[in-house]
Amino acid sequence: MATVIAYVDGFNLYHGLHDKYGRRYLWLDLGRLVQRLRPSDHVVAVRYFTALVRDDASALARQRTYLDALSARSGTVEIILGRYQTKTLACRQCGSVWTSYEEKETDVNIAVSIVADAAATASEIALIISADSDLCPAIRTARSLNSGRGIIAAFPPRRSSFELRSLIRGAFTIAAVDLRNSLLPDTVSDPATGRVHKRPSKWR
Repeated sequence: MATVIAYVDGFNLYHGLHDKYGRRYLWLDLGRLVQRLRPSDHVVAVRYFTALVRDDASALARQRTYLDALSARSGTVEIILGRYQTKTLACRQCGSVWTSYEEKETDVNIAVSIVADAAATASEIALIISADSDLCPAIRTARSLNSGRGIIAAFPPRRSSFELRSLIRGAFTIAAVDLRNSLLPDTVSDPATGRVHKRPSKWR
């Protein structure tokens, strides 16, 4: 039995799930999913990297409910927040101006965590749930620091990376059966506070 730390790219996972299945699998128990992907190993931690939604109160409320449910459900899930940066864009042809949002810090947070855990020999295996090729330099650095640590990539649905596949042997796409069997209960109670977190009606 090997020890595992999982690194979950929330942005990459969310959009892969949404593009393939709509909202059906967004209420996902990340701890349970990682254990299904590595059934013979001991999951030490699941680090979930995301950023809070901006300028959409209902979407933010759903996201906060999910984060609270994750925290209440599993002691292995650690939530690491980045941020969204506002960008003002303009059309060169018509002059129209609009606001866009760019997720910041998530890639860096994942990369720093992968490298730091490799240096600290925090686990025997790193499971990276992402198809973002920007993580390749961090993976190379982690290997140079700890060549004995196994690194595995699990791609979200409809996400892939030639660079990651070239770097990591055996990279694979997460199967629908693993998602379907890794959902949180519709109602999650926090044993510490007594609060109840219900699956958003839009996420069904």
